[in-house]
Amino acid sequence: MVTRANVTAGIAGIGSAFPGRIEQQALWDGWFAGKYGDNRIAARAWSACRVDARHAVVDPRHEDVTAWTTGQRMERYAAESLPLGKEAVTQALAEAGVDASEVGQFVVASCTGYVTPGADLLLARDLGMPTDVRRLVVGHMGCYAALPALAAAADYVRGHDRPAVVLCLELPSLHLQPLSPTAAHAVPSAADIEQVITHALFADAAAAAVLVPGAGRTLADVQARTDADSIGHMSWHVTDLGFRMGLSPEVPDVLARHVGPAVDDLLARHGLERSDIAGWAVHPGGPRILRVVEQALELSPEALNSSYDILREAGNCSSPTVLLVLDRVLAAAPDGPVVALAFGPGLTLYAGLLHTV
Repeated sequence: MVTRANVTAGIAGIGSAFPGRIEQQALWDGWFAGKYGDNRIAARAWSACRVDARHAVVDPRHEDVTAWTTGQRMERYAAESLPLGKEAVTQALAEAGVDASEVGQFVVASCTGYVTPGADLLLARDLGMPTDVRRLVVGHMGCYAALPALAAAADYVRGHDRPAVVLCLELPSLHLQPLSPTAAHAVPSAADIEQVITHALFADAAAAAVLVPGAGRTLADVQARTDADSIGHMSWHVTDLGFRMGLSPEVPDVLARHVGPAVDDLLARHGLERSDIAGWAVHPGGPRILRVVEQALELSPEALNSSYDILREAGNCSSPTVLLVLDRVLAAAPDGPVVALAFGPGLTLYAGLLHTV
């Protein structure tokens, strides 16, 4: 392999795609409220997530999948994921001015569905990517998967002087879980409230980014930090009835300890400080997560507006979400460095630094 030390890898286009839109309150009133016996504690937990609407391939008011097996959910994932992925990648390629036949690497990240042949192979074929395209599947990393996926694609672009595509595709609505017998009690269990928050936050989306040599907003560096002592605070277990999330209320407290040092280490390697950053693309894991990041990094109240907007308009879409936020931040901050942040199981934090070329 010929390494081209002076080649940079820049994001030249971002595209997105969503299934049908559902109003958050209508979803509570039409399905979840009845399942939780109109419990006030559950209702407050639902509304506290600050999601106004979400997109989903499954609307439980019309199609209850709680009794579906994992196999049935994977079949639906295979059917629903391809058109969404195709739309997102097509948009990103068009914005970048890159033809699918030029793509040298195709990275697909997802933690909500698995099938072989999968979206990496089928979309590469359907979009007209070359037969020598290198395919990489990033699985089960959760909400932060976009950043290691972008890092892998950037390494390819720098090493081979060819474009690469990253697709993040998640359908959490397929993993609606059966409710426990205690869910409708006057005081629901902690596990019940955990599931309320999970279903209130998570939604479906696809987002794609095209990286090209020597242009766009260069991915200059990536920082990873994992707190292995908190490994059980966030989980995504494969069960016979789909995938079930575990989400500890301690996650924001752990994140508060690490986000400042991780960002400062990343910036110091490039002679930068927080005050030099023109835009912050922070994964909206939830309103409390965003408040913790804002406080830990001492950001201005408007610094995370794009993150709050995506959370309100589309919910937490897992791995695509930071790309959705990044798209808005790059449009609003055409000059100057940008930091992208995402968090997930591990407990793991990823930060990426982008410069203008």
